[in-house]
Amino acid sequence: MSAEFEKDNTRVILDSLAEGVFTVDDQWQITSFNRAAEKITGISRDEAVGRKCWEVFRASICENECALRQTMKSGKNTLCKTIYIVDAQGNRIPVSISTALLRDENGRIIGGVETFHDLSLVSELKKEIEGKQAFSDIISKNHLMRRLFDMVVQIAPSKSTVLVEGESGTGKELFARAIHNLSPRKNKPMVVVNCGALPDTLLESELFGYKAGAFTGARKDKPGRFELARKGTIFLDEIGDISPALQVKLLRVLQEKTYEPLGGVETLKADVRIIAATHRNLEKMVTKGLFREDLYYRINVIRLVIPPLRERKEDIPILVDHFISRFDRLYEKKVHGVSPEALSLFMKHDFPGNVRELENMVEHAFVLCDDELIHPRHLPESLWSKKGKDLAFPESLQENEAAYIREVLRRNNWDRTAAAAELGIHKSTLYRKVKSLNLILPEKDGRSNRKG
Repeated sequence: MSAEFEKDNTRVILDSLAEGVFTVDDQWQITSFNRAAEKITGISRDEAVGRKCWEVFRASICENECALRQTMKSGKNTLCKTIYIVDAQGNRIPVSISTALLRDENGRIIGGVETFHDLSLVSELKKEIEGKQAFSDIISKNHLMRRLFDMVVQIAPSKSTVLVEGESGTGKELFARAIHNLSPRKNKPMVVVNCGALPDTLLESELFGYKAGAFTGARKDKPGRFELARKGTIFLDEIGDISPALQVKLLRVLQEKTYEPLGGVETLKADVRIIAATHRNLEKMVTKGLFREDLYYRINVIRLVIPPLRERKEDIPILVDHFISRFDRLYEKKVHGVSPEALSLFMKHDFPGNVRELENMVEHAFVLCDDELIHPRHLPESLWSKKGKDLAFPESLQENEAAYIREVLRRNNWDRTAAAAELGIHKSTLYRKVKSLNLILPEKDGRSNRKG
């Protein structure tokens, strides 16, 4: 078989592949460039062959982390590394690359080969999926959270006061910002006040402002947060922490839409929408006389209750991926995800600090991570040990899935149809999972408890 005939056959084979393939010699000049490579890059074979590979691809790793160069130096192949290349039109294209060495009959390295697969479609599908799970920077696929998303869309255009309840770290401020950003006031300020972070006297001056001479050190007028939020939204976080005296003054703002700055005689109009938030149970505080009943009913016009993360553990994997992507950009590292063992540890944890705690744990792991995946050794010690004593090795993902399905069934009073709806799967799929996971369930189906 002649060398020319063999070369032609090789080209036919390479052109039949869906993946882009190119080869370089030991001087980094491209020696072959298949049809898929032309299609992905928008550069013809004639333009590419004979040029340096970095001139053609202008990839995100060409300058410092060229995978092919590392392969040529170390002799180790690269498999399925995700990078970006720039096509002929200047568009960034996500691709997955693999590399290998080319040797002559004597085993001498004469060049290298790189294959690359266009991930544009995968990237678009991922964005579409994330879009369905994200709402105004709030990420969730939990059915209760999705119901809250629908409520936010409905209440945002109104002027009604909103009370957002939820444990610390659940994202109460994110919901407040979503309401503001979807409202007619979106082009005006949203002013955030943490009522629990300031002493009473200082909080009053912060909310309502003061006039020069109102107290020692007040040398000039200072506008309050209600004034700064004019025609916009004021978010009163941790409203359950304010004193009874200040509750009276806040009640007047809600009832009459007016207030006076400290040391002032002029009554100002409060043209703001009020969104309040608390991690406390205000209803119980009213019963104990710690919170004014009339103020409670004024702020509790529309109530959003954000479930804690332990009640929506199906969100943990997508939140972990979201935080990893964010820290990838922030720290300029290449961490691609978490190992099954690390994810299992996350799934076992109850997260008393909720989403904020999860984010901090992912950042901790990200900083320590020396691999492409986060492993248990990168996680905070509190996640895998207790009082210095190691916990048992985490359950498998299959065991986690079984525990989660059982919890959803229990929450729905063992009603298989309702549980399947919450899980977003068909009833028959749920039956198959129950059987394959060897779940033992009560004989009594929750449907028998339905009325009507």
